[in-house]
Amino acid sequence: MAQQSTFAPSAAACPERIAFKVLVAISVSHFLNDLLQSLIPAIYPLLKDSFQLSFTQIGLITLTFQMSASLLQPLVGLYTDRHPQPYSLPWGMGCTLVGLVALAFVPTYGLLLLAVALVGTGSAVLHPESSRVARMASAGHYGLAQSIFQVGGNGGTSAGPLLAALIVIPYGRSSLAWFSLVAFLAMLILWRVGTWYAHKQRQGRRVKTVAAADTARGGLSAAWPVLVLLVLMFSKFFYISSLNSYLTFYLMDKFQVSMQVAQLHLFVFLFGMALGTMVGGPIGDRIGRKQVIWWSIFGAAPFALALPYASLFWTGPLTFVIGLLMSSAFPAILVYAQELFPGKVGMISGLFFGLAFGLGGIGAALVGRLADAHGIEAVYGLCAWLPLLGLAAVLLPNPRRQAEEA
Repeated sequence: MAQQSTFAPSAAACPERIAFKVLVAISVSHFLNDLLQSLIPAIYPLLKDSFQLSFTQIGLITLTFQMSASLLQPLVGLYTDRHPQPYSLPWGMGCTLVGLVALAFVPTYGLLLLAVALVGTGSAVLHPESSRVARMASAGHYGLAQSIFQVGGNGGTSAGPLLAALIVIPYGRSSLAWFSLVAFLAMLILWRVGTWYAHKQRQGRRVKTVAAADTARGGLSAAWPVLVLLVLMFSKFFYISSLNSYLTFYLMDKFQVSMQVAQLHLFVFLFGMALGTMVGGPIGDRIGRKQVIWWSIFGAAPFALALPYASLFWTGPLTFVIGLLMSSAFPAILVYAQELFPGKVGMISGLFFGLAFGLGGIGAALVGRLADAHGIEAVYGLCAWLPLLGLAAVLLPNPRRQAEEA
């Protein structure tokens, strides 16, 4: 029965109340953090003109950002599993602040990559530790807590292009420095979260003991599900990165729309992602993670395959539905993986957030290279087939059934 509570938490199994104030605080912080990060792809056209960049060099910017975050996240999670650091969250946001100010003024492409790497380092700290805080505050409603946390990030990502269109593009790259005030606000919020985290840590020695006992579970039996999850992550984040990094270029090239109109279409796509993230976790709590993973990725395939042939009018609804469906998978994937390795929340969160960033970065670099060689429209036709890999979700075992058999 103890195993069952791990996979199918209920209010009875976790009598404490959900700490909604903490969840809202980390969601708002995630919103502010990802808003700042989303300014980077949103100003790619501006950077392309300022530094005379190719699509390959733009892909390398995304790769640098994603890799600086992805390589550090599992290491941060592994360390904080053993040595919790409640106040690491505001210090990580400080890295984002410094990187953002540097991004506003650096004169060369090499320094531009360094500034982007600093912003990525801030993400490497924020995501695994905030995911741990979300689980601590969830009272057993893990999917709901992850969705609340992650929807803040998706909301921030969707707001970034709007702010770029309204502020950065009209007033130039130096206007990015004003957004350091946003990073400072996030630092203040995260300091309060760190205070709650430290109090909870002092109060929760019993929870730590239970987590240590749970760590023994998992192992070889989890190898096959993890392999399937990696295939699904590849499908999801390669395709999402092609839309996130190059949708503006695709629309400007195919339909000859202005940069502002293309940014609005990007906002529609990212808003769909934010909405999907919000609903994916709670639905997974109710009907099971596997069902959400299956329908979110494979279910997006018909819309993805139709996108390269759609008119400008239908491109908005199609990208909205694609973002809605595919983004609903990640809260379910993350909680599913955490349940495979109880007691290793930080490492698993860091690993999967890191994979999300890393796969997105590699995908952006590869798509940029292919776009230089074959054109952006041809690449979108090729990437449209990636969601069909969502068929692999049928191979995932059902955690609830495993718990009952145990």
